[in-house]
This record gives sequence, C-alpha cells and structure tokens, in this order.
Amino acid sequence: MFVTVKDVEELNRFEARVDGRLAGFADYIRTGNLVVYPHTEVEREYEGQGVGGVLARAVLDDARTRDLPVLATCPFISSWMSRHPEYLDLAYQNRSRVTD
Repeated sequence: MFVTVKDVEELNRFEARVDGRLAGFADYIRTGNLVVYPHTEVEREYEGQGVGGVLARAVLDDARTRDLPVLATCPFISSWMSRHPEYLDLAYQNRSRVTD
C-alpha cells in the first residue's frame, strides 16, 4: 500500500490518501513560531496498516522543515513522537526559543 500525504492549507490539515481515497488526516494550527496538532484521524478501513505513522512522520517532517516547534495536543501525534525519539527535539517544551 502506497500512502501519499499532502498539506491542504485551505483546510488546515494534512491528508493521507491511498489510491486517491482519503485514508486519514491531521488537523493543524500554524502560527509564525509554532504548530499545534490537535486532532488526527485514520479511516476505519485503514487502521492498523501504517497510515497514521506515515501521516505523523510527514507532519513532523514539515514542522522540522519550517523550523517550528510542535505542540502535540493530539494523543496520537504525542504518543507517536514519544515512540520516535528522533522527533522529540521538535516538542514545544524542548524548544526554549519560542516567546509567543
């Protein structure tokens, strides 16, 4: 299964698609110096197939590219980050340069 992820800025979310079908999404709130991920959802038929992990990696890689700290209020993104320590440096509480 090949998952593509796209930033759909007009909806403030990243969408994961499989064969053109929406498989999941991660909502975001992005400011000039922070990105918040409040909610992630994977469609039932794609649960347990790695879609959530692909989506989490894509949204966090985007935050890294933008040099934005991440406030993961979504339990899925937060727990995914804790299981992938290479992304913990993005956590808002680990980034003291944010003054907002």
